[in-house]
Amino acid sequence: MLRKTALTLTLTALPGFALAAPEGWQPLLAPSDLSALLERGEDIHIIRVTGDFEAGHIPGAVFSPYSEWRAGPTNPGALKPELEYESEAVRVGVTADRPTVIVHNGDSPSDMGAAARVYWTLKSLGVQDLALLNGGYQAWAAAGLPTAKGKVTPTESDFYAEWRDDWYIPTSEVVDLVESGEARLVDSRPEGFFEGITWSIARPGTIRSAENLQFSQFFEDSLMVAPERAREIAAEQGLQDAPVTVSFCNTGHWAALNWFALSELAEVPNTRLYAESMAEYTIHGHALDNEPNRVAYLWLSTKRWVNGLF
Repeated sequence: MLRKTALTLTLTALPGFALAAPEGWQPLLAPSDLSALLERGEDIHIIRVTGDFEAGHIPGAVFSPYSEWRAGPTNPGALKPELEYESEAVRVGVTADRPTVIVHNGDSPSDMGAAARVYWTLKSLGVQDLALLNGGYQAWAAAGLPTAKGKVTPTESDFYAEWRDDWYIPTSEVVDLVESGEARLVDSRPEGFFEGITWSIARPGTIRSAENLQFSQFFEDSLMVAPERAREIAAEQGLQDAPVTVSFCNTGHWAALNWFALSELAEVPNTRLYAESMAEYTIHGHALDNEPNRVAYLWLSTKRWVNGLF
């Protein structure tokens, strides 16, 4: 990550000045939970990242397009320079010690991946108390809670980012872990990607020794499961005692959902997000599991092309 050279002293950087999260705060909030906190007068920053914000949003929310937290088309999951993240955080009024809720539109579980990825990024940048709104804006509106329309101009903050690698793992370390066998590599993608039957931005197949834990397994009726169920799923996969767990997908979007469910809900220690995921891993020519041979690849490619015609 790139760092700026200017030194800035803030109260949040000093011991003892961190504010406690509001009573009832948790990483995954139902609309009723967030509504209760707001009605109680808690100072909560709400950031919407997908959907048509001007057509309807939670009162007091600001809009920060998901694209501002993603890299270029070659690999949207790649990390941007730290100062670019900080600039967007400042623009939308982020502060390190103000509880912040990230809200997606609520179109689908995959849509929630945008909120999870922004959550992961802000946590890595030093924001202390974060939450996702389960079901997003659509669940909020469906519950009959207040909504607002129109454009909102955020008030800038003086946020100073201090990136931590605690929840991130780079390609070089993933390669080392594959060789050593000392990690649980979790492929968050749908089964077809894991089996090498379908692909998008990366070569077909999966990282060697990886296991498939589809992000959809953490959802019931389009809502993310409660922490108790997330812990059950982690236990069923045998992840609670893993020395390190690495969540990956194609570009770190679906993988952010598994990272959130395992790290923040199930509290699996040392869970990392491989942000660049298969899009970067495969361009370096690393051997894969479930990679189709040349004949199979040509057949699958032809089949995809034919299906695309109809």
